[in-house]
Amino acid sequence: MTSAQAPAGRRVLSALTTGTPVYILLAGLLAALALTDPGFYEPDRFLSFIKRAAPLVILAAGQYLVIVCGEFDLSVGAIVTAGVVVAAELYGSFPGAPWLLVTVILLLAGALAGLVSGLITTLLRVPSFITTLGMMLILEGAVFFWTGGSPHGALPAAFRRLGRGTAFGWLPWAVLVCVIAGLLAVRLMRSDFGRTLLATGDSERAASLAGVRVARARTIAFILSGTAAALAAVLVGGFSGVSAQAGRGYEFEAITAVVLGGVMLGGGRGSVVAAMAGAFSLQALFTLLNLQGVSGALESTVQGVIVIAAVAIGAADWSRLRRRGTEPSGAKPS
Repeated sequence: MTSAQAPAGRRVLSALTTGTPVYILLAGLLAALALTDPGFYEPDRFLSFIKRAAPLVILAAGQYLVIVCGEFDLSVGAIVTAGVVVAAELYGSFPGAPWLLVTVILLLAGALAGLVSGLITTLLRVPSFITTLGMMLILEGAVFFWTGGSPHGALPAAFRRLGRGTAFGWLPWAVLVCVIAGLLAVRLMRSDFGRTLLATGDSERAASLAGVRVARARTIAFILSGTAAALAAVLVGGFSGVSAQAGRGYEFEAITAVVLGGVMLGGGRGSVVAAMAGAFSLQALFTLLNLQGVSGALESTVQGVIVIAAVAIGAADWSRLRRRGTEPSGAKPS
């Protein structure tokens, strides 16, 4: 291979591992939606699409923080469900409670759930997959026991405003919340803490030797993931109302979005912007399938295919291909 070809090969390989494919996929899906439904890009309809995607985008940003430092969080869907149910129960007992107070309570509860998962994972050395799976089952069981499978109470219009209302008469609050959450996630990953998360996921031992407090960094990642899930619960509750299944499946959709964005399972590599783009791509794909008349029951099948394909690409030995790309022509392999 010539020297001119080697840099080109490295650029292609770099693109494959930094999220470029998901941006191309998203652009293709949005173009397909425009061809399938010419009215899709009317302002109201397009903003409605972003509003529906907002909870998943926020969840993907939170899930990214956990995955990029080498862990998993399977509890986010249960936190969404618990958040919606708890809000309804609180309003059933205190009908006049300010919506901001209830929202803050939900965010603190989500952070607490993340803190518990983080401490169990980092201090007791329980694998995060098992810890958060247990947390998911605990929350789902608690919700079912508390409500008997049928939540009581209702969410007032003031609380539901973030999920279904508009600011300035045209901009959905959910879109504004999604943008703010995305900007905060990007700012976080550009800070020293963000670099700490990446270093921890890349090599826990190396990060520890460099003075990184690995347990602290991972615990904070879980706290932020739980908080993001609680924020998503506020949007979901506002958009779709009270349900004991409000967050069902969101944990797997969030993981699918993150791996679709090129984030490596096991940590150390990936972009939070690409993870959020993965969430938009997933929502666009489901919307396109719905417009094509494909059964919604196939969504889980599609997610499974995406996860397997994305992880397979991420697990490919790109380093070997890079070494081949930099070998001088005529060189013999060792």
